[in-house]
Amino acid sequence: MLVLMSTRIQHIPYPTRKPPAAPPPVLLQTAIAMVGGIGLFLFLIMISLILFDFSHAGRIYPGVSLAGMDLSGLKPTEAQAQLAQFITYPQTGKIVFRDGEKVWLAKPADLGLMLDPQTSAQAAYLLGRTGNPFIRLTDRLGAWYTGTDLAPFLIYGEGIAQDYLNNIARQVDLPTIEASLNVSGKDVVVLPGQVGRKVNVAATLAVLEPQLRSLTDGLIPLVIQETPPAILDASQQAEIARQILSAPLTLEIPATDPTLSGSQGKIGPYLVTQDQLGKMLTIQRLQASEGARYQVQLSDDALRAYLEGLSPDLDQQASNARFIFNDDTRQLEVIQPAVIGRALDIDATIQAIQAKIAEGQHTVSLKLIYTQPDVGDNATGEQLGIKELIVSQTSYFRGSSSERLQNIKIAAANFHGLLVPPGAVFSMASAMGSVSLDTGYSEAWIIFGGRTIKGVGGGVCQVSTTLFRTVFFGGYPIVERYPHAYRVGYYEQTRTGYNPDMAGLDATVFVPMVDFKFTNDTPYWLLMETYFSATGRSLTWKIYSTSDGRKVEWETTGPQNIIEPPEPVYEENPDLPAGKIRQVDWAAEGSDVTVTRTIYRDGQVLYYDVFTTHYLPWADVFQYGPGTDLSGKQNQPGFINPL
Repeated sequence: MLVLMSTRIQHIPYPTRKPPAAPPPVLLQTAIAMVGGIGLFLFLIMISLILFDFSHAGRIYPGVSLAGMDLSGLKPTEAQAQLAQFITYPQTGKIVFRDGEKVWLAKPADLGLMLDPQTSAQAAYLLGRTGNPFIRLTDRLGAWYTGTDLAPFLIYGEGIAQDYLNNIARQVDLPTIEASLNVSGKDVVVLPGQVGRKVNVAATLAVLEPQLRSLTDGLIPLVIQETPPAILDASQQAEIARQILSAPLTLEIPATDPTLSGSQGKIGPYLVTQDQLGKMLTIQRLQASEGARYQVQLSDDALRAYLEGLSPDLDQQASNARFIFNDDTRQLEVIQPAVIGRALDIDATIQAIQAKIAEGQHTVSLKLIYTQPDVGDNATGEQLGIKELIVSQTSYFRGSSSERLQNIKIAAANFHGLLVPPGAVFSMASAMGSVSLDTGYSEAWIIFGGRTIKGVGGGVCQVSTTLFRTVFFGGYPIVERYPHAYRVGYYEQTRTGYNPDMAGLDATVFVPMVDFKFTNDTPYWLLMETYFSATGRSLTWKIYSTSDGRKVEWETTGPQNIIEPPEPVYEENPDLPAGKIRQVDWAAEGSDVTVTRTIYRDGQVLYYDVFTTHYLPWADVFQYGPGTDLSGKQNQPGFINPL
């Protein structure tokens, strides 16, 4: 591309000649001379520097030293060789680590420190040769005039030092151990605690590094972190444990106990042996704001279990005094004193034991709760409303075995002189208590599980039947009554024979599942008296109180809907010898009986009730020995069952 440019011609006038200037003044001449001198000086310096550099080419400038060693004029290789021989600190230096009386001596080289002579010599050579010209000149002049001592270049392997300190730590470190306290039998074992110690390797390294770089020997105290345990000393608690186990613990009835008299005062004391105390002792670790500590005491749970075992021996129910009514004097006579109730207060006793044990005592009074009976020995018939005989009933049981007689006598005795409060529901099973061999009962015939079998307490139903009739004819409300499964001959006996109209007036009790209950719906106490006659084979039940004018009328349908007994049942009994046949159950007719009762007071019906009984037919049951000939055997007639 061609670019054309236009040109404008300008005429410049020719300058006119001026007259010559006057010569400069003296000051100007002086300034020009000085500038020229400075320039000459600088020129000479430059020439000197050039000559200086030329004369020191490849050599270290004068005045340069490293770690106190003069390297002036040496080549880098020469300086490197001399430095390697001169600086021996990594191999000859001494670093001492100390922890109390223990010391560890190490060479710096063992801690990872090494000299780098090549880099150090190169650093000395480069002094005055790096940077801008001014810095170079300054560095050269400074070294020449005052001297410049450089620090050597060191190689520090901190990992090697860390490994060295870790090895020391394995010798120094101690775990934090809490004091322990244990019981073995009667022995108390206490182990003191230990303050934990641990080398703080990182903090120690921070102190070590500047010491190494100073190229001087030094003492480095190990940086130790101590961790005290929460519980350092348990000796005081150990003494408490030893004191608890120093003697047996005696638990005694308070001397002021109102329930003890005569031979009963022999209850207790109870001795908790040292071995037992050792098993009860607990050591709990408690954490509080002021720190952790051990608490030594007997276990509340273990004490509770032990005291619960004492309760059956100590606890007794409050019971009213028992009386008989003297028909001549019409006054009550005590036949059995009242009993104050007593129960072991387990919680209060535990607190008392813990308090006494803490005080170093080993004899503690049991804490008991006392309950006064409702009726004491000094009660009168007037106070209780017992003024006259209300009702009396007698049942008969001719043909009873000696075992059955014994059971009737024992069961009836439970009710002799017993009081029933106004408005109370009386439970025969509760008043009679346990029916067992331990309470004096014998095995006799009972009806159980659809069979007549030998069982403990056979004959008790004679007592329940007698009570039922007494309550029935006394006009008291009957709450719970169960008839027998089939008709039993004893309950239809009269003084002179049998009366089938007595069917339906029986009651069975099987403690504790089957009960007989009635209510004393009068405002007066009831006094029950029972009289057993072994010779007359009879039981008489009397109730004394105050009559409120009630009268009882009753009717019975007698046995109806008679059902003949089933065919006899024969069962093989491998325990019987061949040819032996034994009757184990007796036949009875089935029937239905309905008994009604109407209670009047002041000519008005007080209440009306109906007792319906369905008796099952019952078969004779015979057992025979293996191989017995049963041909021609027939059922023995008769509906009266001997039970």
